Formats: sequence, structure tokens, C-alpha cells
Amino acid sequence: MNFKLNKKFFSNAVFVVAIGLLIYSPTRIWLLRQIAFSPSVENVEDRVAIKNYNWELQGLNTDNINFSELKGKVVFVNFWATWCPPCRAELPMIQKLYKDYKDKVAFIFITNENWNKVATFFSKNGYNLPVYNSVSSPPNEFLKTNSIPSSFLIDKKGSVLIEKVGAADWNSKKTRAIIDEILKN
Repeated sequence: MNFKLNKKFFSNAVFVVAIGLLIYSPTRIWLLRQIAFSPSVENVEDRVAIKNYNWELQGLNTDNINFSELKGKVVFVNFWATWCPPCRAELPMIQKLYKDYKDKVAFIFITNENWNKVATFFSKNGYNLPVYNSVSSPPNEFLKTNSIPSSFLIDKKGSVLIEKVGAADWNSKKTRAIIDEILKN
């Protein structure tokens, strides 16, 4: 009887500790980072092409642009927020990708937060990603979900090769190989 009571107590204690770790934001973000996988390329028949590039973006730490300026380029678009644990989990991996590909790929990070909040977050974490607020409606192809993070990798022809909702390992060898391949075409 005493053994069962101790076993039950131990299992309950482990459960309480596990829940506590999941509630504690830094642990949750670390865990999300550990289980983030490389995003998958859309099947050819499931790919959509950007039809309307007219999308005004206000640069928070960069110049304002219209998305149409990026037509014909490889583009990485990420919708995110500083308060979002999955967003926070994938940003270190995206920052590494950005560091190596910023001269070859157009990176667009969309948030509805103000620059002061983003700047504080970036300063604390060492990020320098180009961040924008959306001034007009994004292309319909980006509006399939309201969840964040939502990320899109677009080839030079405007086809959405990768559409990923949730945290992903954007710095994986697989993702880098995909980007290298579409940069060649």
C-alpha cells in the first residue's frame, strides 16, 4: 500500500512539474523550438500563385515598400507577433537564415505591433529582421488563416512553394536546399 501511495504521489508531482514547465513561457518556447520541423514544399497541383501584388507595407525599421516591387524575386513572408510563443520559437532560426540569404531573398516580416514594442524585443534578442505593418490588405493567398506564425516562401514566378502555419525550422538544410534551388531558376 505504501508503495502505491508513493508511486501515485510521484506521478502526480511529475505531472504538476510538466504542466508548470509548459506554462512558463521560456520553457514553452524552448520546447516548441525542439519540435519545430522543416516546412514542406506544396505539391505542384496544390500551389497557388500570387495574383495581386498591390500591397502597401510601412517599414518599421526599414523603408516603406509596395509588395509589387518584389515581383520576380524569391520572397519569404512571415506574419508574427512578439507575444506569440511559436513565433518567438522560430525567430532565432529565421534570423540565421536571414543572415545568410538577406542579399538573395526578400524577407518581409509583418506585425500589427508598434515599433517601440518590436524594437525592445529585437534589442533584447539580437534580431535585425526587416519589419513592416500592413497598410492595405495583403494578397488573398495570404489570408487563408488568421493564425500566427504564418509563413510563405514564394518563387520568382510568384508561386507559393511553402505555406506553413505554426513554428518551423526555417534554418534547416532541407529549407536551405529548397531556397538554393529556386534561386538558380
